Amino acid sequence: MSPSKMLVADDHLALPAGSNKTIPPTSTNAKVQTDRYGLELWEGSSPVIDLGALHGPSRSDIIKQLDHACRHYGFFMLKNHGISETLLNGIMGLAREFFHLPEGERKKLYSPDPTSLISLAVGFKDDKQDVFVSRESLKFHSHPLEKFVNAWPTNPSSFREIVGDYCVASKRAEITVIEAIFEGLGMERETIDQILGKHGQYTSLNYYPVCDESNLERTFGLRGHTDSTIVTMLLPDEVPGLEVLLNDEYVPVKPMPNALVVHVGDVLQGLSNLQYKSLLHRVIVNSETERLSIASYCYPSNDTHIGPPKELINDDRPAIYKDFTYEEFYSTMWKQRRPDATRLDSFKVSAA
Repeated sequence: MSPSKMLVADDHLALPAGSNKTIPPTSTNAKVQTDRYGLELWEGSSPVIDLGALHGPSRSDIIKQLDHACRHYGFFMLKNHGISETLLNGIMGLAREFFHLPEGERKKLYSPDPTSLISLAVGFKDDKQDVFVSRESLKFHSHPLEKFVNAWPTNPSSFREIVGDYCVASKRAEITVIEAIFEGLGMERETIDQILGKHGQYTSLNYYPVCDESNLERTFGLRGHTDSTIVTMLLPDEVPGLEVLLNDEYVPVKPMPNALVVHVGDVLQGLSNLQYKSLLHRVIVNSETERLSIASYCYPSNDTHIGPPKELINDDRPAIYKDFTYEEFYSTMWKQRRPDATRLDSFKVSAA
């Protein structure tokens, strides 16, 4: 039993509002808004982290900003992440080319087996709720690259080369971000190495087709859910659609040119001892243009302990979660079929 199953829940029920709280802007500068922690805000509500500054004299400030973003927003826009604009455009163009292949060619990759190393997921109708989930998604394992690349498509002909380059580059940025987040939490180096030593990466190319205007009210790209990851890193195209739950309301996340969207997953909620909360998010569709995104999901190995490490527990902050492994969490998640981080409740100390 392992995370060879589909990692991201995409057939979930709509969820009630949560309790994430944002920090209102304190600067009204026409070019840059900031919140009271000094976080740059894109479009007034999305915190921005400059990953490039992590490697200079501002490192400690960036680590604090990462902590604030994870603690108060659950997500952030990541700029200067080290992935070239050429590669960003390349992977997005490749995804568009793939989803514009004839339907019969794409559906050769369809599999109802959730343990498949690569699988095409398609939209479906939920008759019980009378809603339609309109998304086509190609999902596949991508780290270590040499273990999985030969299972990837060869149509388009550049698929393996471009996707491989992007997966390597996105994983590099992803691990850099996660290590900095762990450092900000106060984790020891040994703990960080244990968590990331045998980590995995899962990637999906996502396509949201144009929706007939008469069906918009009953159609989602993805319904509200959290991800069973450490973090999820998303490359959206220029078309809005992602919405995150902030202040008990779903707020649109407007794409920032050449930036990635990084958000907290269930595993990070457990590791942080609930200092960070897994981000509830969804995707809406529109009646005017298709939308694409590329998602990278970072998860630990099955034997990794994702209960809070000892250095994050003290008299003032007792353990909320018991010591449990990712395999135990993953198995429980699939039995419960819950769409959000309440699947961690089984591992709370009070649940013993």
